[in-house]
Amino acid sequence: MKLPPFILASASPRRAELVKELGIAFKVESADNEELHPSHLTPHEICQVNAYRKARAVAKRKPDAVVLGADTIVVLGKEIFGKPRDGAEARRMLARLQGQTHQVITGVCLIQLREHRQKLFAVSTSVAFRPLTTGQIQDYLASINPLDKAGAYAIQENGGAIIEEITGSRSNVVGLPLERLREELRDWGFRC
Repeated sequence: MKLPPFILASASPRRAELVKELGIAFKVESADNEELHPSHLTPHEICQVNAYRKARAVAKRKPDAVVLGADTIVVLGKEIFGKPRDGAEARRMLARLQGQTHQVITGVCLIQLREHRQKLFAVSTSVAFRPLTTGQIQDYLASINPLDKAGAYAIQENGGAIIEEITGSRSNVVGLPLERLREELRDWGFRC
C-alpha cells in the first residue's frame, strides 16, 4: 500500500524535529493562519480549532496529503498564554508562571481532504515552575528567544533553570504529543 504524502503545517523548527523522531518522510508547508482565542471556548477547544485551521489551510492546497496541524497554549487557571508580543510581555508571563503549576495543551489535527478523513484531539501536560526572582527571569529570557514560544519559555532550551517538574508528555510541552500522535498515525497506516 502506497502511503499519501505527509505534510507538517507548521514553520516551527521544534515541531519539525519532533516529527523527524517518528521516522516518517514529510514536508513542511506553513499555514500562516492567525491564531484565534475566542473567550467562549475552553483551552482544549481553542488549540484544536487553531490546529484544524492550520491543517485545513494546507490540505486545501494538497488534498491528497495527510496534513498535520498543531497549536500549543499555556494555561494557568483561566488565563491563557500564547506567544508574547515583546520582551516586556515575556517577562510578565514568566512572573505569573513562576512558583505555579500550569497546563500546556497542544491541539492536533490530522486531515486528508481527498479521503474525507480527519482526527482532532488535544493533550495536556502539567508543568511546575520553580519560584523565580526577577533576576532569574531576566537571565532565562536572555538565554532564549521567547517570542515564538507559548508562555515565553522552552523546555528544551535551558528549561531546567525554571522547571521543577513535568507530569505527562514531555514532547507535548515542546509542541507535539508524540506518544498520542504515533498511535493516531498508525491508524492511518504510517509506520512509526
